Amino acid sequence: MAERAGSFTHLDRQGHARMVDVTGKAVTARRALARAVVHTSAEVAGVFAHCDPDPLVAARVAGVQAAKRTAELIPLCHPLPVSRLLVEVHPGDHRIEVTALAEVVERTGVEMEALTACAVAGLSLVAALKGADPAAWLDELTLWHKSGGRSGTWERTPAGGTAG
Repeated sequence: MAERAGSFTHLDRQGHARMVDVTGKAVTARRALARAVVHTSAEVAGVFAHCDPDPLVAARVAGVQAAKRTAELIPLCHPLPVSRLLVEVHPGDHRIEVTALAEVVERTGVEMEALTACAVAGLSLVAALKGADPAAWLDELTLWHKSGGRSGTWERTPAGGTAG
């Protein structure tokens, strides 16, 4: 385990969990884009797309609130002063797509904040749908883009691979 631990940023050489030391890193603009999908029946998605927008607004607000508390939810995450967070919710056939764009000027990335925003916004939608569709589920929570810092830009390709 010790020889493999060096490749995991949140493990020391002995394999013990640790917070990453970002002291020597440069402060740069960093960005992350995540997506998730809430699956439901076509009938429920159609009704939901044309209903009062309150559940969609609540989901966006839930995502923003969650992203701001990511360091409290995810062990070893650095608390970040997120400078921009945009959560969007788009109903479609059989699904509701959630996207979150997070930006920060800091020493560490903002990927966990974007993913947390999508996860909690999606869960908020599942809660809103559960009366009409108890089988609704959250799926496809995925990081699609990150940029800034030493590692530069990384993007997921639509086929599921990575570029960059």
